[in-house]
Amino acid sequence: MSPSSTHSWRNWAGNQHAAPQRVTSPRTTAEVAAAVRAAAAEGRTVRMTGTGHSFTAAAVAEGVLLRPGGLTAVRSVDTAAGLVTVEAGLPLHALNRILDEHGLALANMGDIQEQTVAGALQTATHGTGRDAAGLVSQVAALELVLADGTVTTCSREERPELFDAARAGLGTLGVVTAITWRAVPAFVLRAREEPMRWDEVMGRLDEFDEGNEHFEFYWFPHTEGCLTKRNNRVEGPPEPLSKVKYWLDDELLSNKVFGLVNRVTHRAPAVTPLVNGISARALGARTYSDTSYKVFTSPRTVRFKEQEYAVPREQLVPVLRDLRALFGKRGWRISFPIEVRLLPEEDAWLSMAYGRRTAFIAVHVFHRDPHEEYFQGVEELMTAAGGRPHWGKLHTRDASYLETVYPRFGDFLALRDELDPDRRFSNPYTRQVFGS
Repeated sequence: MSPSSTHSWRNWAGNQHAAPQRVTSPRTTAEVAAAVRAAAAEGRTVRMTGTGHSFTAAAVAEGVLLRPGGLTAVRSVDTAAGLVTVEAGLPLHALNRILDEHGLALANMGDIQEQTVAGALQTATHGTGRDAAGLVSQVAALELVLADGTVTTCSREERPELFDAARAGLGTLGVVTAITWRAVPAFVLRAREEPMRWDEVMGRLDEFDEGNEHFEFYWFPHTEGCLTKRNNRVEGPPEPLSKVKYWLDDELLSNKVFGLVNRVTHRAPAVTPLVNGISARALGARTYSDTSYKVFTSPRTVRFKEQEYAVPREQLVPVLRDLRALFGKRGWRISFPIEVRLLPEEDAWLSMAYGRRTAFIAVHVFHRDPHEEYFQGVEELMTAAGGRPHWGKLHTRDASYLETVYPRFGDFLALRDELDPDRRFSNPYTRQVFGS
């Protein structure tokens, strides 16, 4: 196990920091287990970080911080069964390439692929889908190091309750060291992106949801403009964007120009409605097809802070209309578009989509802008609708609220009491959301 001389950590957005007592970089599951036992002997807590893409303090370590950079091996690939076992620190972009090399793919994923596989899984990262659910629904088995230093595996057949709890466990039931993914045959997605006015999107939401494998949209606050995205499987071959078109749309406009826009609105918030109106009118339609993960994911270089809530699908339209009305009442000036995605119900206990078809509403601000008033107002609206906060995105909910919206929350706490009575894997965030 290699020690690190750097005893500081910060997340991607720059809003979370940690100064752990010790930082180590284990290279094997055995070294993770040894680190957990050593921490227990010293009375220290343990957290494994990822790449820092959570906006909450989920990865903040007070005692021992484990860096996952040495845990990136591909342990096995069973192409016929679609089962691929990789270690916790492997980035999603590397997993995607490995799967593609073997004619496989994840059935669904979010729009960023920089996270480690364990970090993305433990915070219940999701994409948008009518039939295909999030990452927690694509796992066949987990390997974990428990608080006493023992190593265990779990699946639907072996320790099924631990499996259902630990798939989105925030690292509080054990340190995830390896994940077996249940992949699908590789496929091509056809992406259709089209600007549309607010009223049309609201009126056609059910149509878009039912008629597309993957649908999402963005609304530009202070305007009538939305950008809809419909992704569906096609036979292929892929017809990707040209290199020039990709650079112009995804690198120049969506990142460099958008970054400049946010620096302008940061200095002069009053111009935000005007700028958003120009941005919404400048959007053009485009259609292309490519390998699935290349359509699901996009580069993101403009740093931001984010809050996301999951509400019952049937509540989506009224919640969105109330959210839009809040802009007129509160006088907010928000440059980032609001993102809406959909997901079928999941069975991992702490999935935001547990037990119900779900709509996700995500709000963002430029990383240098204040977020508190905006996020608080949105959170009040979302919680009134029974919303569940994304575990990796900013919110203020605690255990007293969360137990009212997660049917298996009490079962999760009981299992945590059994497996980690000394709270070896706790930190300030887990104490907030789990109560101790």
